[in-house]
Amino acid sequence: MKSNLAIFFVFALVSIVTACSGEKKSETTEEGVSTVLPDMKNEVTVLPLNRQAFNHELISNGKVAARSMADLFFQSSEIIANIWVKNGDRVRKGQKIAELDKFRITNKLAQSKDAMDRAELDLQDVLIGQGYNLDNLSQVPEDIMKLAKVKSSYDQNKYLYELAQHEEEKATLLAPFDGVVANLFAKPYNMANTSEVFCTIIDSRGMEVDFTVLESELPLIKTGDKVVVSPFAEISSKYNGSITEINPLVDEKGMVRVKARVDSNKLFTGMNVRVSVHRSLGEQLVVPKSAVVLRSGKQVVFTYKDGKAMWNYVQTALENAEYYTIADGLKEGDTVIVSGNINLAHEAPVSVIN
Repeated sequence: MKSNLAIFFVFALVSIVTACSGEKKSETTEEGVSTVLPDMKNEVTVLPLNRQAFNHELISNGKVAARSMADLFFQSSEIIANIWVKNGDRVRKGQKIAELDKFRITNKLAQSKDAMDRAELDLQDVLIGQGYNLDNLSQVPEDIMKLAKVKSSYDQNKYLYELAQHEEEKATLLAPFDGVVANLFAKPYNMANTSEVFCTIIDSRGMEVDFTVLESELPLIKTGDKVVVSPFAEISSKYNGSITEINPLVDEKGMVRVKARVDSNKLFTGMNVRVSVHRSLGEQLVVPKSAVVLRSGKQVVFTYKDGKAMWNYVQTALENAEYYTIADGLKEGDTVIVSGNINLAHEAPVSVIN
């Protein structure tokens, strides 16, 4: 009897412990579900759809070239006496670049001057022998003057003197315009090579960009349109310019060459650049690109109405780096959802945040 009573108390104690443990586990489970499954809300940002100025953007690749470039040559084979600049130096128009040893050139000029002076005296002797007054040479007939110059070798010596003057003048290279020195590899005390370029002067007042556009894109550009140029070597740098030329010829690949002037002295000739052409198309209905999502391959924009996201099929027209123009599907004054719209469904409840 006592044994049966002991067994009864043991079973009762186990039941009580099990019940208490079950209650705690149930409370813990409910608390965990409450933590894992919070009340999710679709938070979105919105913008009113209004007409605003839209700049169409056309992207192309191009190459930079100097607006003006001059190759400088020496015209006499003499020793290079002085070089006053180096590659990369900026020079002003008329500034000295380099100079030859002028001893032979100056001596040749003096000899030719002396020969011309003697020829002039011989010319006067011929004219006096013909009975003409040297104080009134305009009265000498043209044929007589021509004959006198031939006999005195006046014209021949005059040409030699002018050539010697030219050689003396060109023995010093001067910058033809403001620019930057490039391709200068000669050294002083070496013989100048008249058949090779001594150096190149690149115009520093601005650069030109040569790029191409598709034949179908021609209606979208015109002379004067604004461009933004970014070098591939430093894509974050941007330089403004404008279109100056559109070549009226379509090549065999259906491309048209275009030139734009860029006012920057930080671009180098031969640089590869990204060209963005901007043209104002007046006021358009535009939405940020983030507002347009794809559903089953179609463009959709969600609008906000009475706390819900409304699904709208749209048709976009033009685009630039940031915006689409809306051709159909929305009207001015609609409130467009521009973020938080990736996983939205039609009439999904949303909460607008700033």
